[in-house]
Order: sequence, then C-alpha cells, then structure tokens
Amino acid sequence: MASMATNENLPPTVIRQLAKELKNLDDSPPEGIKVIVNDDDFATIFADIEGPAGTPYENGIFRMKLILSRDFPQSPPKGFFTTKIFHPNIATSGEICVNTLKKDWNPSLGLRHVLLVVRCLLIEPFPESALNEQAGKLLLENYEEYARHARLYTSIHALRPKSKSKSGAISESTAALNKGQPHTVLAPISTSTGTKAFGPNSQDRNAAPSAVSGGASAAPRKDGPLAVKVPVDKKKMDARKKSLKRL
Repeated sequence: MASMATNENLPPTVIRQLAKELKNLDDSPPEGIKVIVNDDDFATIFADIEGPAGTPYENGIFRMKLILSRDFPQSPPKGFFTTKIFHPNIATSGEICVNTLKKDWNPSLGLRHVLLVVRCLLIEPFPESALNEQAGKLLLENYEEYARHARLYTSIHALRPKSKSKSGAISESTAALNKGQPHTVLAPISTSTGTKAFGPNSQDRNAAPSAVSGGASAAPRKDGPLAVKVPVDKKKMDARKKSLKRL
C-alpha cells in the first residue's frame, strides 16, 4: 500500500503526464534502455541500461532508478545506479552526478531525455566533477588502468545474462548429431538381440536380417550356415566310421 500512497502524493496532472511518458517509453524504448513500468508507483522509475559498445561497460546491464519528489517537475529527479559500477560521475553509493539532474534541469525535460543523458554518461564521463575520486583520477592519469577497473566491475556485477540463442544453438547441434547417427538409438536393442543369439533358440540371431530383407527370402535364412554345417559334419563322421570298419 505504500506504493499507492506514493502515487497519491503526486498531483493528478503530473500522474497523467508520467503515465503518458511511460507508455511512450514502453512502446518506443530508447536505444539500449528498457524502462520497467510500475503503474502503482510513478514516483520511482527503474530502467535497465545496456553498456555502450566500445566502452569498458560493454556487455553489461546496469539498473538505475529515478526518484521523483513531490514537486516534480519543478525540481529534478534524483538518479541512482543500483548496479555497482566504476565510473567517475557515479558515487560508490550509486548516486549519479550529471548537470541535467542539477543546475541544467528544466521542467520541460522529459524522462526520455534524462535516461539518454545518463546512458551518454557511460560513453563520455566527466572526471572534472567526479563523485568517485579514484575513478576520476585514473581516467585523467591512466586510462588503461581506469578501463581495467571498469571492465572488472562490469564482469562481476553487471554481466549480461547468457543469450538464449546460444543454448538454442546447442540444442540444434544436438539434434543434428542425432539425425546424423540414427542407429545409435537401436544400440541397446541390437545388444539384447546378440545375447539371445547365444541362447537356446539360435533362430533369434537371424530375426533382424530377416525383417530387413522381408518376403520369402527370410525363410531360408533360418537355416543359416550353422544349421547346414551340422549334417555335413555327420556325413563325414559316418564316412570315417565305414572306413574304420573296412580296416
């Protein structure tokens, strides 16, 4: 109920204007920015900002929030990053320092403009008005070291979740492998068939080839080479016995 109270504390005209702006941001989001709309609380607005390409924040997703006071838009909103980030103009507490939210504020500026300014801050920091002194000093004196710190923070706190397309590609590859090896599924069946071949019913060993060849040709296979070999051996034995009797 607290969020409802926050909405009720805003003037109706402001609520209507914010509702219109938020709908516009939801329908047509700025590049690299996704606004999270909560109809019950227009006084706290969250947004996910993609780290711009070519910066130490690339591949990161940074959540920020704008807190609107009761006299908004006469006074600017306060901006905070809730995702940890190493940046000269963003304090360790997450507070954002940018002129648009301070001396350059104008009541006619909309939320879209504010969000775009904050994202641009990731592209072009202003170390002269640093809230994070260590980041500001490194940016001025040793950019490579500054970038290393910023990339480290990004990889730890803001790394973009693995895209679903990658897992999809793995699934597709698995499917392709299965298609390329259709007989692997029959492996357990052939093993059990092989076991039966050495059992009391020797005809089971020829069951699979018979099914494949089909038709009348399956019948002769039941009398395979092993079945034919037995009477031949008996004839040889009888011949040898007759020879021995003659002796």
